[in-house]
Amino acid sequence: MKGGKSKADSRKADSKLAVRKTKKEKKMKDPNKPKRPPSAFFVFMEGFRKEYKEKHPNNKSVAIVGKAGGDKWKSMSDEEKAPFVEKAEKRKEEYEHKMADYNKKLAGGADDESDKSKSEVNDEDDDEGTGEEDDGE
Repeated sequence: MKGGKSKADSRKADSKLAVRKTKKEKKMKDPNKPKRPPSAFFVFMEGFRKEYKEKHPNNKSVAIVGKAGGDKWKSMSDEEKAPFVEKAEKRKEEYEHKMADYNKKLAGGADDESDKSKSEVNDEDDDEGTGEEDDGE
C-alpha cells in the first residue's frame, strides 16, 4: 500500500474518537416479585452439596463441588432423576400461582393498599365492632 491507511487502522481511530455510550440504567427489581423456581438439577444439587461437604469437610472449592455434582447428575438414569424432576415441577406450579397473584396485585394497583397486612386490617375491623356499642337492652 502506498501510504494509505488500512481498514483496521481507520476502525481503531474511529473507535477512539467515537463517544462512548453510557450504560443503560437497569430497572430496579421489585423485592416482592417471586423468585424463579430451581430446575431439577438445582433441586438435586441442594442435597448433593450437603452430602459432599459431609464426606469432604476440608474442601472449600465451589467449583469442585459443582463439577462433582454435574458428573453425578450426568451419570444418573431417568428413574434416579425422577424425584428431583417432580420436586422441580411442584415448585414451578407454586411459582406460577405466586406470579399470578403478584401480577394481579400489580394490575389492581397495589399503591392503593396500605402497608398493613390483611390480618392487621381485619383485626382493626373486629375492634371497631366490639366494646363501645350499646345493644339497647
